[in-house]
Amino acid sequence: MAKAKPGGGGVQNKALYSRLSFLQQAAVFLSTATLDNDSSNTSELKKDQNPLLQGAGRRLATDLRAVSLKSRIRLKPAVKQSICKFCDSVLIEGESCTSGIENKSKGGRKPWADVLVRKCHTCGKERRYPVCAKRPKRKTERPVATPEQPDMMDQTG
Repeated sequence: MAKAKPGGGGVQNKALYSRLSFLQQAAVFLSTATLDNDSSNTSELKKDQNPLLQGAGRRLATDLRAVSLKSRIRLKPAVKQSICKFCDSVLIEGESCTSGIENKSKGGRKPWADVLVRKCHTCGKERRYPVCAKRPKRKTERPVATPEQPDMMDQTG
């Protein structure tokens, strides 16, 4: 075994973390990149991404997921949510996906029931992520009302 370096240890698997970071950055770059040709259809290329670059971005996103699974390194939720689970395309708001907040509670009265819905333009699938809003405690876990603060349910009106 090698001696430990003085001053504490570094990050284990630093090469894997740097590889994951590179794959994620390259996938996002290739998914957003467009080819600028001097031909007459440059406006079409800017509207629709070049399929070759988009395919390369999808391949890098696939490699990103494969490396993280093989090395058993957990990806951050922001990175996981930026890649479509079904087609491995990079999700960029307004370009390759649409997002919206959905609340299916009665009239949207429950703020803890908010869900972020992201729809991929490539495969058409939707993913739902909870929006972090604290849920109130159950009635049995709420503090008991004291005589100074009468319970609203006890009053008849």
